[in-house]
Amino acid sequence: MPTIAEKRATFRKLHAAGCFVIPNPWDIGTTRYLQHLDFKALATTSAGFAFARGLPDAAVSRDDMLAHIAEIVAATDLPVNADFEGGYADAPEGVAESVRLCVETGVAGLSIEDSTGDKDKPLYDLDLAVARMKAARAAIDKAGGDVLLTGRAECFLVGRPDLDETVRRLKAYSAAGADCLYAPGIRTPEQIAAVVKAAAPKPVNVLMPGAGLTVADLEALGARRISVGGTLARVAWGAFIRAAKAIASEGRFDAFKDAAPHAEINGFFRDDMKTR
Repeated sequence: MPTIAEKRATFRKLHAAGCFVIPNPWDIGTTRYLQHLDFKALATTSAGFAFARGLPDAAVSRDDMLAHIAEIVAATDLPVNADFEGGYADAPEGVAESVRLCVETGVAGLSIEDSTGDKDKPLYDLDLAVARMKAARAAIDKAGGDVLLTGRAECFLVGRPDLDETVRRLKAYSAAGADCLYAPGIRTPEQIAAVVKAAAPKPVNVLMPGAGLTVADLEALGARRISVGGTLARVAWGAFIRAAKAIASEGRFDAFKDAAPHAEINGFFRDDMKTR
């Protein structure tokens, strides 16, 4: 098992050149399976974990999320980036404390969002959002500075799909100390290219929640990191929902034909245990 320092160094190196996919497991089993597929790094998903706990996204407490992040970090040899929502605080001082605790889990990176959760005022004012990012940066630096900080502009996810505002925010977060920039919700090649250009020379994470562009397409557009957020969890939920509804409403079990064989899953975890 690599040390925490080695994982963090590996994660930073991945952001220096090229393009990589960072898929999002939501429990130990999915973490171990994704490692088995030779991905280079993993990221937690706040939505995927919340759904597994019977909660809506953003309803998991800070303590529960920290415990979950620590569990994922301990389950894999790969670097882990934490989907750390808005830092579980409004004030910069609270964000700094939350980031300090997140760094202690052993993560290689973490992200801080600028959304408020208030539909009437969905984004923090830019000055406060920048202060929050600076606080996260300072907390990381105080802990040693080797955790990679991602600044997220949530404009497109909260009903303000303004590319100019998104770029303005990302540039401000970069200046405030973010190592990587992220604007979830942008979808078109033109939007992605514009964000990559504006963020340069900082690397850009692109969220790919559905079909369309390929890894090769996104690499050609300049994306450095590709994540899928809660989509893998929703794929699993989609199969579960369809199968359960067919049983409940039609008395049919046809969906079972798409189930992974018990022997395949059991065999994977049996072999995986031997390598730990």
